[in-house]
Amino acid sequence: MESVSVVDAEKEFRKARKELDEGNVLAALACLERALKVNDDIRWHSCLGFCIAKERGHVTRGLELCRAALAHDPENTDHYLYLGKVFLVSGNKVDALKVLRQGMQMGSNPEIEQMLAVIGARKPPVLAALSRDNLLNKWLGFVLNRLGLR
Repeated sequence: MESVSVVDAEKEFRKARKELDEGNVLAALACLERALKVNDDIRWHSCLGFCIAKERGHVTRGLELCRAALAHDPENTDHYLYLGKVFLVSGNKVDALKVLRQGMQMGSNPEIEQMLAVIGARKPPVLAALSRDNLLNKWLGFVLNRLGLR
């Protein structure tokens, strides 16, 4: 009887992934919670971490779940993907890019490639002698970008 429950849990997890692919994070969260009630598989925790961060705003808990899954299975690129997404939810673009690039080093993942393309690379500062955070660099970058010169 237990094996039937595990099979049901895996079906719920596949359904959750499908919902995520369609952009329905809330439905994915519900499916994941049902699946994890039956079979607490740590490989699914990174997906749960993203859903919790996105839907409930529990970014710290989401980061914990993603990092635990990553520590358990560091070669699974999906864990890097979801950890990067949690960082983006928290507004931490620098760490998101770092994690996504680490994921690409582990292996090819089309979703990570797509996210990296969407986020994009930063342009070098206008005045290289000044830091990127310098007000003058920010202002010049903004103005030149608006004028179409950058």
